[in-house]
Amino acid sequence: MNNQNHRITLAGTDQFFECANDDVLLRSALRNNIAFPYECNVGACGNCKFELIEGAVDARWPEAPGWTAKDRERRRHLGCQSTPRADCTIRIRPSQHYAPIHRPKRVTGTLTSRRPVTHDIWEFRFELADDMRFEPGQYALLTLPGVSGQRAYSMSNIVQGSHAKVLDFQVRRVPNGRGSNALFHTLATGDEVGIDGPYGMAYLRRDVKRDILCLAGGSGLAPMISIARGVAADPEMRGVRLNFLYGGRSPRDVCGRDMLEALENFGELLHFDAAVSDAGGEQWGGHTGFVHELAESMFGDRLRDMEIYFAGPPAMGQAIQKMLLAHGVSFGQVHFDQFY
Repeated sequence: MNNQNHRITLAGTDQFFECANDDVLLRSALRNNIAFPYECNVGACGNCKFELIEGAVDARWPEAPGWTAKDRERRRHLGCQSTPRADCTIRIRPSQHYAPIHRPKRVTGTLTSRRPVTHDIWEFRFELADDMRFEPGQYALLTLPGVSGQRAYSMSNIVQGSHAKVLDFQVRRVPNGRGSNALFHTLATGDEVGIDGPYGMAYLRRDVKRDILCLAGGSGLAPMISIARGVAADPEMRGVRLNFLYGGRSPRDVCGRDMLEALENFGELLHFDAAVSDAGGEQWGGHTGFVHELAESMFGDRLRDMEIYFAGPPAMGQAIQKMLLAHGVSFGQVHFDQFY
């Protein structure tokens, strides 16, 4: 199919943007600095729905969980799954919250190295053909061989210097997971993939100088490590205290401490603690329970005075939100990206 641009007009405004028929409306809008609401970016959450007033679109993933039969009846579509077949007029409610700090771009990345972090989490490094600037805590979409659709993975590194040509992703091997299987078993060093980013709103708020709490579980390690690295590297955040809590199933799942120990002020302003839900008879000197319980026992009502970031499995995220709500934490100071 030859690439062709179509004009997408926002109903009731004088705003429009061009979207190629090999791109989707959501990401094309963000590339054009239009604050199109979204969360997961892969068809699961439904937060990027728009109403199609005129024109025609195709759905990349007709079975996407975030797209219902009622949506189809009402001509509502998912921005992250819709490619234009013609010029379109759509209705959305732009929100400055979603305005990109760095406009996302599509680049080619070459796998240059991989290393184990734990028994089931590995770090994959890609060198990019073009610069991609991003904020600590953001993610990108990878197009992987043999995998339909794209997979969202958070960067664990930060942009250093004037060039941003390296992305590190810490990925957990998921049984029967096509994305992780492609990374762990199909890709070889030197292979190229498509990378689209950056995305996500759970990035480091550099203008906020209150103490920071990072909560991570599983491969949610990556964005939280990126945020810790971002704090340590920013002279304007000198003096900000950061507590990093990691939750794992068993002691062999616990990770991240070595990466934090390499940062300035570890043990002074930067602290690491971990919890495991089941020590399983292994020797374990840390907290036994869940990471949200550890946060509550360590900080209690002091949570209201902290900027809080978290990433991990959905059940962990739900438990953290419930705990923070019980302590009266304002959700304006809580940051996470919604993945499924």
